[in-house]
Amino acid sequence: MSFDLVVWAMDQTSLPDAVRAANARCARGEHPQRPADPRVVAFYDALTSDYPDRGPHASAPGSPWAHPPLHAAADHIQMRLDENCPDVVLETIERLAGELNLDLLDLQDGTVYPPPARTR
Repeated sequence: MSFDLVVWAMDQTSLPDAVRAANARCARGEHPQRPADPRVVAFYDALTSDYPDRGPHASAPGSPWAHPPLHAAADHIQMRLDENCPDVVLETIERLAGELNLDLLDLQDGTVYPPPARTR
């Protein structure tokens, strides 16, 4: 069992419905062919430096990942987390998303959490 979170590099004016629409396009296999957003790269590098998603540590006991590696695209990173994932991993994801101005989409209920600095 897993639960899924996705961080999205959206523009400052994007509404939650735009984040959900972008995720629907991803689910259909539609991904933009462009260079990766630097915020997404920074998120991935920071997160996987503590919680590797490749190599032997990715599927070792205690790994937060239910299905490594992470799905990485130019504008988003999808994380399939183990149901027993420690809270510190979730806190790290939330902190990094906020610091990097990324929207966080909870795929369980479709809630979009914008970066703390952005008001909608």
